[in-house]
Amino acid sequence: MYTRSISSKLFDCINDVFLTLLALTMIFPFYYVLIFSISNPNLLGSGLILWPKGLNLESYSIIMEDSRVLHSILISVARTVSGPVLMIAITSMAAYAITRDTLPGVRFLRKFFVFTMYMGAGLIPMYLLVKELHLIGTFWIYIIPQAAAVYNMILIKTYIESIPKSLEEAALIDGANDFVLFWRILFPACTPVIAATALFSAVGHWNDFMDTQIYNNMNPNLYTLQYMLYQILSSATSLAQAKNTLNRPTATPQSLKMAVTMITILPIAAVYPFLQKHFAKGLLIGSIKG
Repeated sequence: MYTRSISSKLFDCINDVFLTLLALTMIFPFYYVLIFSISNPNLLGSGLILWPKGLNLESYSIIMEDSRVLHSILISVARTVSGPVLMIAITSMAAYAITRDTLPGVRFLRKFFVFTMYMGAGLIPMYLLVKELHLIGTFWIYIIPQAAAVYNMILIKTYIESIPKSLEEAALIDGANDFVLFWRILFPACTPVIAATALFSAVGHWNDFMDTQIYNNMNPNLYTLQYMLYQILSSATSLAQAKNTLNRPTATPQSLKMAVTMITILPIAAVYPFLQKHFAKGLLIGSIKG
């Protein structure tokens, strides 16, 4: 019977303690923001708090009372859903195309796509391009520039190359063309890496506010939630003072900022556990060829 040595047990103990402390270090900031945002600011001291003090959702109420916030949520949800869908459709088809050795110029295309990851034109050429395409001031400025993601394409390409060739050969024998082979055979088999890249894209779309600030800051109807909350953060002090004059003293600039942070984080945090399995599997398998 195998008996573990004392050194092995000691190593496992130290490793468990280290990982526990690391997990607490990562979780505590999120926990602190949460309990601060739902606590009564009048009961909070100047020190560190570990438990909520007096349930208070006034800060959330003030933020959600603004009709612009509700509209910006719709804009953010729309881009977070439609953006990854279009990106997956374009990127996955491009990934499939460059796995075909019979495609003319495929070697050049592979090198060219990788080259674009290292060389970027910059903000000014990008602005001039989208201006010429008449995308400024439209919803499509959120979708089209991010519709092709080379990094995601390489992940999907590597995953496709790891799928047994026997699946493709069987489909071709049955008379399937490239379109049928990709959408009915390979695409469903790529579910893990598709889920991982879709999550990457969705998080990017949800968190992005710079494109609104640069391209759509003159069109309030297209403000995303992140940009709207950014404006609330910038004016948190004046907003809290205005609400205090209306006999709502349980909202402070700090509590408003904490509530804004939670509203930003919660949607992604709620979705991630359902995609975690596909996310991890897609990254591990998609990064290994063979």
